Amino acid sequence: MNPLQELRQLGQSIWLDYIRRDLITSGKLQRLIGEDGLSGITSNPTIFSKALAGDSEYDSAIRAILRDSPDLASPEIFEKIEAEDLRMAADALRPIYDQSDGNDGFVSIEVSPHLAYDTIAEARRLWAEVDRKNLMVKIPATPEGIPAIEHLLAEGINVNITLMFSLRQYESVAEAYLRGVERTPDPQRVTSVASFFVSRVDTAVDRALEEIGTPEALALRGKAGIANAKLAYRRFREIFFGPEFEKLKKRGVRIQKPLWASTSTKNKVYSDVMYIEGLAGPDTINSVPPETLEAFRDHGRVRNAFEEDDTGAGDVIGQLVSMGISLSLIGQELTDEGVEKFIQSYDELIEAIDKKRASLARTEAA
Repeated sequence: MNPLQELRQLGQSIWLDYIRRDLITSGKLQRLIGEDGLSGITSNPTIFSKALAGDSEYDSAIRAILRDSPDLASPEIFEKIEAEDLRMAADALRPIYDQSDGNDGFVSIEVSPHLAYDTIAEARRLWAEVDRKNLMVKIPATPEGIPAIEHLLAEGINVNITLMFSLRQYESVAEAYLRGVERTPDPQRVTSVASFFVSRVDTAVDRALEEIGTPEALALRGKAGIANAKLAYRRFREIFFGPEFEKLKKRGVRIQKPLWASTSTKNKVYSDVMYIEGLAGPDTINSVPPETLEAFRDHGRVRNAFEEDDTGAGDVIGQLVSMGISLSLIGQELTDEGVEKFIQSYDELIEAIDKKRASLARTEAA
């Protein structure tokens, strides 16, 4: 059997961390849904920047927008393109959303990273602009983002909480979710995922371990990301499968599934499917880029990574702490860095649209 379909049988959803228009118009998205069991899409400015800057795929769309609104600013041009792509993707995934009773089949949209610390109005506007039930608005797990998450969920807006790197952040996000859905009049309408980043943790921790340089430290390379995520999963099970949540469940409140993000392997010494094999388990989502999806389809192996004794995860984190490596501090640094990277990607994207519209204007004038 296709290993990706085996993951679905295990209870894990696979989402694609990638979007561009020809993925949808070529029929490839439908094939991924039908053959691989793909059930969601995440997007961000970096993904769109590569598509918009790299070739002529969006030229006709930009021309059409400028014909109707020649003075429209580049950020608004991007938003129109992004909203249209996400509407088409959401429509392709809508049968999954309906069949799963609103538990799967989502597309995610990123708020402008320049507003990553002030998101409520922007999230509301994007939610209305795309106008699809199976949309999630991505909000970063910054200190300023936590109250925004609670507020948006209370309003009935689906939220994908992103840029989480530590157990402390996860607990804050889960608590914000529970507070938010308690306040919403119809909690069954609301779905949220908690996106926990994995490979970037290994990149940062491996660097610290190599600076220490002892055999004990070097033996821990490549272990922190999965161990950290496993502890978050253990906390997820405690929160959402315990007696306290049962009261909310009777009101129709859904569990907030962990989504494993940043699951492409950054260090080529490691297996290219380690972050799928190491985090395969029920009631979770793994959002993967196309190359990782293809690698797992080719040679991935499926087993429930959370069935085995997970004391090893705590041991790894304990050893890191004993060496003076704090995942909470690293997590905060990675969150701040992530916001800055999104800002940079977004600015590069807008610059690419500026250049594209200037090039199209020269072509039209010739």
